[in-house]
Amino acid sequence: MNYETTIRAEAADGVSTELTGARGLRAPAIPRWLTLGGLGVFGLLLAIAAYFALAGGEPVAVDDDNSQAPSVTVVTPGKTTVAGEIEAPGTLAARRPMPVGVVGEGGQVLRVTVDAGDWVQQGQVLAVIDRSVQVQQAEAQAAQIEVARADANLAQANLDRAAQLVARGFVSKADVDRLTATRDAAVARVKVAQAQLAEQRARNERLNIYAPATGYVLARNVEPGQTVGAGSTALFTIASGGEMEMLAQLSEEQLAKLSVGTMATIIPTGSTQQFSGQVWQIAPVIDQTSRQGTARIALSFAPELRPGGFATARINSGSFSATVLPESAVLADAEGSFVYVVGSDNKAMRRAVKTGAVTANGIAITEGLNGTERVVLRAGGFLNPGETVNPQPFKK
Repeated sequence: MNYETTIRAEAADGVSTELTGARGLRAPAIPRWLTLGGLGVFGLLLAIAAYFALAGGEPVAVDDDNSQAPSVTVVTPGKTTVAGEIEAPGTLAARRPMPVGVVGEGGQVLRVTVDAGDWVQQGQVLAVIDRSVQVQQAEAQAAQIEVARADANLAQANLDRAAQLVARGFVSKADVDRLTATRDAAVARVKVAQAQLAEQRARNERLNIYAPATGYVLARNVEPGQTVGAGSTALFTIASGGEMEMLAQLSEEQLAKLSVGTMATIIPTGSTQQFSGQVWQIAPVIDQTSRQGTARIALSFAPELRPGGFATARINSGSFSATVLPESAVLADAEGSFVYVVGSDNKAMRRAVKTGAVTANGIAITEGLNGTERVVLRAGGFLNPGETVNPQPFKK
């Protein structure tokens, strides 16, 4: 192998240098039109690359070519008189709940005559307590009256006989005075016995549990056989007159807009029924923790109004003038509620607004609009601030 390599090298050394240079200068000639065409294609590629590079940067508002602007429906809302309404949560309760307990000394319950959900009249017996011992005590007291009355009759007879003998000198004046005192004491003992009997009978009457007023029984906490006493918890709870109320929780600002006598509509949770009520008391204090106060709304009795349940109150707060927009026109994000307004240059601009009451026609805008603006009705969520649009008036 070494010999072959040596021979090839020697052969190569024998080649003339002039001949080698002559072969290197013989390059094929490039036509001029082909060179110019290549330069044109290269320039076109550079232009395309520059276009895509610019298109991938920051978004540019479409304001040069109005034919490509998106069409949006706009509305000029104007001003509308809106009936002010405050919506507040709360709980239902009896307006005047009356706990009924044991008035007397108590005892074993023999019978309960009412149940929760019943109507009762004032003075009606709610529960009967065993009084067998107390009845015997009353009879013994009645017998004591007869004893005292007999003593009084005897004392009166002795006094009468003494009065007949005093004129004859058989009885002294002192004896008459003594017999008179004895008679008076006997008569007084009769009155004491009668008073004690009346007291005993009154105590016996208080053994029964009576309704203190006409109303609706909300709770029954006693059963026959149960032993009750003066220290027992309330046996019954009665709503006086069946009157109910709602305790609406309102902010300080909302409370300032209300007055006693304001009408309200109450809707219990889980129900579609509406009940009319009237604010009859506004809390004089504000809770320092929640910064809320209570408006008490009086309601007439209805079986669907169950104390302890939740409800929503819609309270009238007067009328005011405001711009009303459909819900589709009002957007919201972390910064708050806003709408898109189209200016004279057909550019959509973001406008912060403050919403108020929700009416049948839409949402009342209390701040941010004067009613003469062109507001984007729909598709505002797809617009960017400053974007040129093609506004189309809303047709009813």
